Amino acid sequence: MSNFKKNVDLINESIKGHAVTVVCASKYVSSDEIRELHNLGVKHFGENRVDALLDKKENLQDISVIWHLIGTLQTNKVKKIINEIDYFHALDSLKLAKTINNYRTKPLNCFIEVNVLKEESKHGIETEDLTDFINEVKKYDKIKVVGLMTMGKQNDIDQTTLAFKKLNELKTFYGLESLSMGMTDDYLIALTYGADFIRIGRKFIL
Repeated sequence: MSNFKKNVDLINESIKGHAVTVVCASKYVSSDEIRELHNLGVKHFGENRVDALLDKKENLQDISVIWHLIGTLQTNKVKKIINEIDYFHALDSLKLAKTINNYRTKPLNCFIEVNVLKEESKHGIETEDLTDFINEVKKYDKIKVVGLMTMGKQNDIDQTTLAFKKLNELKTFYGLESLSMGMTDDYLIALTYGADFIRIGRKFIL
């Protein structure tokens, strides 16, 4: 039994009972390894970097992959990537929203990134600005806001729990569909607070 098979089985067992999409954060794996994971039933893959996603997509044209861009997107790279993905997890400015709308050919599933904990090192809309942001984004017909995304605080379970709980409350308040939150170290906490999409990387290869 390969490590991939064992780890996929462990992840699937840990999410049993939850209606959640597992996105493999595939910066840790090669195109060939994505192919192996795909054969094991993993269909959603997420990349942080535009060029890495494009390279891997080019190498994997013969299989059906659902591609997620899960990292920050600079406006000068929108044109080359935006019609190559199925989900974008880090919508964090109106300038970016406008640029996406200019180049995208059909509505794109987007998560608004929210900086719940107001960490200076992280991107995202602050909670008090979210209402105005959501209202402004409604003007763009190529952006379909499917939910909210946030990240926990590294090595701080209490703050991570607070962030996930708050994001769940915001999702309910705004009547949105989904939450993208939780990574290898904290996805079990995220599941407790209603995560619909979890972004797991290292756990696939440990």
